[in-house]
Amino acid sequence: MYTGKTERPCCLCGDPETATRLDLPPRAIQRLDNADPIPWRDVVGEVSIHFCAEDWATVRDLVLETGMSPLPRCNAARASFDVREDFEALLNDIREEPDQAPVERRMLAEADERIECAEQEGADAVNTRDLVEAYVRRWAVADVDETDPASD
Repeated sequence: MYTGKTERPCCLCGDPETATRLDLPPRAIQRLDNADPIPWRDVVGEVSIHFCAEDWATVRDLVLETGMSPLPRCNAARASFDVREDFEALLNDIREEPDQAPVERRMLAEADERIECAEQEGADAVNTRDLVEAYVRRWAVADVDETDPASD
């Protein structure tokens, strides 16, 4: 029986002991490795990726010091998300395709707010995890918009 979203292993190395989680908009799935078979339009809510402590240090440095997204190296099979069909199986009901726009707008607004705060008040004004998440969210949506403008 479907029991909902669960904690997943590190999306980079598969270590079951994770230290940090990033929540991303549903369209960000397209930026993950091995994501082609995932029906991202049927994702309900956010997509969560998890990192072990060692990989989190690398991701943090990659994002904040190098300005690069870790998503292309993250395995989509290790991401945590809910798919509409799972709910349909649980409830024995057919549901409409989810409207992901409000979730994405909220997540991008939070990201922009965090980045703006860090730029105006310094990076120490924002939690490091929150700042990394903000940049990754912004880059993921920008990359998807750039490669497939009709994906929204």
